Amino acid sequence: MSSDSSSALNVPFSVSWVHRLRFTEDLFGADSGVLAELLQSSEERIPRVQFWLDEHVATANPDLKQLLHAFSRRHAGRFLPCGVPQLVPGGESIKNDVHILERMLKVMNDADLDRRSYVVVVGGGAVLDAVGFAAAIAHRGLRLIRIPTTTLAQADSGVGVKNGVNLFQKKNWMGAFAVPWAVINDRRLLESLGDRDFRCGFSEAVKVSLLKDPEFFGQLLRDGAEIIRRGPAAWRAIEQSAVWHLRHITQGGDPFEMLEARPLDFGHWSAHRLEALSQFELRHGEAVAIGVAVDTVYSSLVHGLPADEAEQVLCALEGLGLLHDHPSLRATDALFAGLEEFRQHLGGRLTVTMLQQIGRPIDVHAVDRERMTEAIRRVQSRVAARGLTIPAARA
Repeated sequence: MSSDSSSALNVPFSVSWVHRLRFTEDLFGADSGVLAELLQSSEERIPRVQFWLDEHVATANPDLKQLLHAFSRRHAGRFLPCGVPQLVPGGESIKNDVHILERMLKVMNDADLDRRSYVVVVGGGAVLDAVGFAAAIAHRGLRLIRIPTTTLAQADSGVGVKNGVNLFQKKNWMGAFAVPWAVINDRRLLESLGDRDFRCGFSEAVKVSLLKDPEFFGQLLRDGAEIIRRGPAAWRAIEQSAVWHLRHITQGGDPFEMLEARPLDFGHWSAHRLEALSQFELRHGEAVAIGVAVDTVYSSLVHGLPADEAEQVLCALEGLGLLHDHPSLRATDALFAGLEEFRQHLGGRLTVTMLQQIGRPIDVHAVDRERMTEAIRRVQSRVAARGLTIPAARA
């Protein structure tokens, strides 16, 4: 090629990933072989494994550290544990302090972890996000095994490919897309959850059912009372929600959110803002439930969602104990700032998902502020009239 010529190459290519999802009854007991089998050796090298543990989970399950030690002894020779399990703060606090991220990276470096090492993280969604981000940027990617300990993480975020921490008072401003090596949803690890946290995960189940599966939504509407009693319907709902989220990520054609639309974020533009405005008094699942309610009512006002279907959505959320009143709902101007934050997070023009029917989502690029304000006020009036206040912290 001559020196004065120009050229342009656009070469599309794809990368093959495997997303491993497992469901167990007692991971650190009778089902421990499920985790052991995922710790694959490479080139006949015994892999190094570092365990990370959510402090909230460790407090609620005082025998968990011993179970992890017992697991390491039971499968000795299959992997090399790197020291004792590392404890990290649970809840949103781990994502709000970048110094914790720096400490995690230091611990991973001190343990000589490499790209064929495993980081096994046991905890709620915030801990999975933060430890997952550290694993994603250490050596440009360690093998991450997520073991979610909340219904919210098991039903949704645990199977996702997003990791991150909060910065500049914005949710997940710093993060990375990284496919986990594996995700294990274990039933026993949910037993210590309080009722409030147990219910929170089902807001994401409602969300994905509205987008993907009207029959699944019908089950959630019908089985709300059994779900909050932790009957068999609860475990079916968690599994169905996880599978639907996994299908969207692996078969939806946009796992790393390069396109305009983010359908799995239905209701989230206001949910993320509500969390911040409430100083995180609202759990993520509770904020998502409110956001789903608001966008459902807006869809009925603007996009033709039948009124009876919108009412069913509100009834489903109420039946699952997910709708609560909070002063943040009255801060309409501050809440609307969430739309611009949502747009900036993805870039390009505003794109939000709404509903024409249950199971028939649409993407829209503009929001009628007057109608959205009406939708917010209708939801706020409804929860206030029903006295649906935030439960006590220990509930």
